[in-house]
Amino acid sequence: MRREKIAARRLSDCHNIADLRKLAKRKLPWPIFNYMDGGADDEISLRRNTSAFDDYELLPTQLNDISHIDLKTTVLGQEIDWPVFLAPTGASRLFHHDKEPAVVRAAENFGTIYSLSTLATTTIEDVAAASNGPKMYQVYVFKDRGITRDFVERCKASEYKALCLTVDTQVAGNRERDLVTGFGIPPKLRVRSVLSYLRHFPWTIRAIFNGGFDMVNVTSSPGVATEINEGVMAYVNSQFDRTLGWKDVEWLASQWGGPLVIKGIQTVADARKAVDSGATAVMLSNHGGRQLESAPAPVDCIAPIADALRDKLEIICDGGVRRGNHVVKALALGANACSIGRGYLFGLAAGGQKGVEHALGILRSEVGLTMALMGCNSVNKLSDEYIRKR
Repeated sequence: MRREKIAARRLSDCHNIADLRKLAKRKLPWPIFNYMDGGADDEISLRRNTSAFDDYELLPTQLNDISHIDLKTTVLGQEIDWPVFLAPTGASRLFHHDKEPAVVRAAENFGTIYSLSTLATTTIEDVAAASNGPKMYQVYVFKDRGITRDFVERCKASEYKALCLTVDTQVAGNRERDLVTGFGIPPKLRVRSVLSYLRHFPWTIRAIFNGGFDMVNVTSSPGVATEINEGVMAYVNSQFDRTLGWKDVEWLASQWGGPLVIKGIQTVADARKAVDSGATAVMLSNHGGRQLESAPAPVDCIAPIADALRDKLEIICDGGVRRGNHVVKALALGANACSIGRGYLFGLAAGGQKGVEHALGILRSEVGLTMALMGCNSVNKLSDEYIRKR
């Protein structure tokens, strides 16, 4: 009980997502935090994902009725309570022992969508059982199409509402922080890393005795476990298909038959191809700045794609969201919703399910306050009349 009170008090001292990041940094061993926090090369894209929002100004309108602010919207066929949902992120067990179930329960409590990664540490079925809220599954088209087909069938059986194909990871980005810290499976231990694991005794003792770091969706797929000889991640990396093309998207759309999101789109040309291939939505994303260095910030990609294709597909801004006004800016530029990854992972590391809920509560409150200060009482009324580039 005393530990819970101390943890709650620490969370209550976090007034924004940046505060949660600081608390997460204190709670996690050095290699684990840097894996979550880091990007590729010089981390220009990582920083720009957030700083690019500063290039836009919000234009308020005055003397409007703001006695009720309506944040509800519909995305991926689901009505959600506010225009933010949780993006797919791998291996939540690294950041908290309650892992993905803690996150999906928080998402349900905040009336929004949870996205499960193929590289999660909880199965498709167990996440479905943990929450009645709407769920999306993030998938890769592997060289062995049977694995991908199995994921699709399991998602149908577990009533996932949408499928998300990540298309920007056929080759891994150059994540130098991981080279410095020795992060990997298995880890390459450095003196500083060992000392950090020793200092973060609660995390380390659970890691030693409870484990739970396996990529269970991969290992539970029929025919896979018997093929893995050099570890799960080595197997997954060997399955990433460098020949992946738009015909494969058409194939996946035919297998799924529901809302299909393409994650990793940044140009109008690729957004058009996504529509033509059967996608219903795109996540404008540079993988959190972890893949191609100097790729554009997602917020800068919204307006051109919205101008060209807003009537043909849904647009989700994925990357860099740290404030409620970031969400409002993205919607005013033409996005249908935003998704967050690190924004909730900082909360998970800081305090499990309560930490995720604290992060979501901060962002939702900021979105509502920004809307009120702008004199706009519904997110569905947001348009380019409310925003300009500096």
